[in-house]
Amino acid sequence: MNDLQSLLSEPIAQFGATPVTLGAALAALGLAVVFLLAGLAVALWRSAKARAAAAAEVAERVRETDQRIAGLLQAQAEMQGRMGAIAEVFGARQAELTQALGQRLDAMTGRIGQTMAEQTRSTHENLAKLQERLAVIDTAQGNIQALAGEVVQLQAILSNKQTRGAFGQSRMEAIVADGLPAGAFEFQATLSNGNRPDCLVRMPNGAPSLVIDAKFPLEAWNAIRAAEGADARKAAAQLFRRDMEVHIRAIAEKYLVAGETQDTAFLFVPSESIFAEIHENFEAIVQRAHRARVVIVSPSLLMLSIQVVQAILKDARMREQAHLIQGEVVRLMEDVRRLDDRVRKLQAHFSQAARDIDDILVSSGKVTKRGQKIEALEFGDGGAEGHATPTGHESAPRAADSRTGHLRLRVVDGEE
Repeated sequence: MNDLQSLLSEPIAQFGATPVTLGAALAALGLAVVFLLAGLAVALWRSAKARAAAAAEVAERVRETDQRIAGLLQAQAEMQGRMGAIAEVFGARQAELTQALGQRLDAMTGRIGQTMAEQTRSTHENLAKLQERLAVIDTAQGNIQALAGEVVQLQAILSNKQTRGAFGQSRMEAIVADGLPAGAFEFQATLSNGNRPDCLVRMPNGAPSLVIDAKFPLEAWNAIRAAEGADARKAAAQLFRRDMEVHIRAIAEKYLVAGETQDTAFLFVPSESIFAEIHENFEAIVQRAHRARVVIVSPSLLMLSIQVVQAILKDARMREQAHLIQGEVVRLMEDVRRLDDRVRKLQAHFSQAARDIDDILVSSGKVTKRGQKIEALEFGDGGAEGHATPTGHESAPRAADSRTGHLRLRVVDGEE
């Protein structure tokens, strides 16, 4: 026992200055165990109470769940009924929809068939038109190829000096022949000095003829077009200027014959563009031609000049026929004078007829007035003892008196 007490009183630890014995530690441990058991009992009590409350809550939730399940079952039954009705409605609607879709598909199939037929017919028509157009295109292509060949031939013509002169000559002859009557011009006529200009236009009233030259130096102009570089173009322009001056001087010396030709000659340029570029870039050549009394003309200017000559020829022919026109005018004036005399005679006849009609109207008025006077006479019941009897152009007035009436009549022939 003493050993136990000594053992219990033996310190086993120290907290600060206070020693802790084994007995005190055991006592503290016992108290802790007691407190722990008490707390554990309280916890068990609380846990049992909580389990009872949880069980009650679970029972309530089970009851609510059963109610909800019953409601869900009832709703499920109602839903099944509604689903059945909806299924029936959907079935009927599906049948109607199937029928409508079938009808629409049939109509669409018919329309598609009709559209395909129309499209096929339109395609055949378009193909036929396309074939026709291809045929036209083939023809046009053939024409273009032929035109290309003609252009090549024209280029060959223009590259040759002799054929180039013939080309300008043909254009000039076409313009002159279309604008002037036969006999008013002559191609390749021979002058008194032996030279033969390309065209000689006969002027009226014995005036000198007009000379037209169609030999334009086109090869020198083509050299300007084909030149590459400033130096080459300058050299080609100088060559063209020299050829033009030589040609202008030749026209002035050969074709300007005093008393036989006009003092001005035409140099025909067979292109409007060349004519415009000459006047724009070679003003010195144009001035040199004017000083030499040579006029450079394009196709349009030559046509205008020919129209002026045609007007001059027409005026000359009118002057030649002026005496005939004057005689016809004199005879026309004589006819007008005779017509005036006859109209005046007819007017006199109409005036006499109008006077006769006026006299007739005066006589008819007198007769009417006398008839009215006769209608205005009054007679008595016993009759009239006296009456008027005309014995000539004039009759004396007579009066008759009676007991019942009075009659007075005056008859006068002539003016009243």
